[in-house]
Amino acid sequence: MEKKQDFLEAYRGHSLFERRELAQPHMSYAFEKEKYRVIRDGRVDLLDSVSRLLPDGTEGILSKDALRHQKNMLIATVTVFTRSAMDGDLPEELAYAMSDSYILMGEECTSAMELNELSDRAFREYTYAVAARKKRHYSGKIEAALHYITIHIHEKITLEAVAEAVGLSDCHLSRIFKKEVGMSMVDYVQKERIEAAKHMLVNSDETLAAISQYLYFSTQSYFIRIFRKYTGMTPGKYRRDYGNR
Repeated sequence: MEKKQDFLEAYRGHSLFERRELAQPHMSYAFEKEKYRVIRDGRVDLLDSVSRLLPDGTEGILSKDALRHQKNMLIATVTVFTRSAMDGDLPEELAYAMSDSYILMGEECTSAMELNELSDRAFREYTYAVAARKKRHYSGKIEAALHYITIHIHEKITLEAVAEAVGLSDCHLSRIFKKEVGMSMVDYVQKERIEAAKHMLVNSDETLAAISQYLYFSTQSYFIRIFRKYTGMTPGKYRRDYGNR
């Protein structure tokens, strides 16, 4: 009996005991599922209303340090957002890249307010990404080609390699790609690399040279020229205008 009392005293500050004594339940799974459903289904129209929902319980305690607790909560939240987005057919490579970016940004945050704003941003950006994905209606072969491009976006991509990966001839793939996607494969690869560059410019401190090299542009000047072609501005201006928002 004495040992049991010692045990209870030692763990009286533990979250489980505190919750039982103070009648503080965790947030319900039903509450959590609302956001995950919005992401999975790409329901941009529900973003504002679901964001305003009040929690029906309290968070778990993931660290005795308040800021570390909030950072751990962000990691847990982004992890589930990532899985929800992949359930909504967002490509794994893109979903994981977004996850890495949010978590790294979270580690740089210095307040709970910044972390909450970052969590809300992740919720919205994952939802918009899934919504954009659901607007696409391509054949199986073209979906396979687009997936190949996504996971090799930082490598050399050739028509021949993609055609071999999806089991079509070069000519046939080139023809149906332009018909379904509305642009040549070369143009599509450039556009996707610029989209990846925009994300890196806003969410990392990598130099233009490092970004252009990572995304397989032959030179930094070529990267700048193609970036301007698709965005109407230089990478430097884009970073200044849209970074740290």
